[in-house]
Amino acid sequence: METEDLMKKRLRELAQKCYQKNQYTYTGFLGMADLSCFYELERELSYVPYALWGGYEDAERVMIRFGSAEMLGYEEEFPLSCLKVSPVAEKFSDALTHRDYLGALMNLGIERDTLGDILLVEKSAWIFCTETMMEFISKNIEKVKHTTVTCETAAEIPSCVKMDAQELKIQISSERIDGAVAKVYKLSRSEAADLFRQKKIFVGGRLCENSSRMLKPEDMVSVRGYGKFKYIGETGVSKKGKLNVLVECFGKR
Repeated sequence: METEDLMKKRLRELAQKCYQKNQYTYTGFLGMADLSCFYELERELSYVPYALWGGYEDAERVMIRFGSAEMLGYEEEFPLSCLKVSPVAEKFSDALTHRDYLGALMNLGIERDTLGDILLVEKSAWIFCTETMMEFISKNIEKVKHTTVTCETAAEIPSCVKMDAQELKIQISSERIDGAVAKVYKLSRSEAADLFRQKKIFVGGRLCENSSRMLKPEDMVSVRGYGKFKYIGETGVSKKGKLNVLVECFGKR
């Protein structure tokens, strides 16, 4: 609770600073829980326009920018950068995972909110970070696990850097979110229910505690510890009356 209160206090301060000083203000990179705190304050902070961005479409970890060109009279980009980290010798590199890269970065002593998503593309990783951490990471990340790596700044974020989506066809009794979560991640209904009680389900960045919520096309559902999926919609009805639906899955399953 204390962490949530501190996050809400920080969000209020950033919105107020933007309004009073007529300048853009930014959060660090926020995870699902912190972003949900913001949505709880969305109406309270509605006197200041905002935008979300994590470096690419559908990024999971995003920054919030308070202010807009209409309000402030000028444009300003989000203060984030993208780094490409690659093995020096691909032939001898370990099969590196997201956890390996994150562990190497945390071992540098940097704060988690300075890091956005880490995307693995072939044997390289594209790491989103705040502008202020870009040079430090570039100079100090030398090894990931047992693999010697090299780091370069991306002049622009390449279009190939995106979350790989796996199209999945499932059958569910209704468009209730708990049934979809259970089916996508091969869980029992009781295991899915536990995820709601543990506050691990988010829809569009907002915490979802209502397991009977009905999904709508384009809903993005994030399940902490499992990944996320986009609900595309119903494609028909089976002979047994089940709904045939299509989802796009991101991350591990």
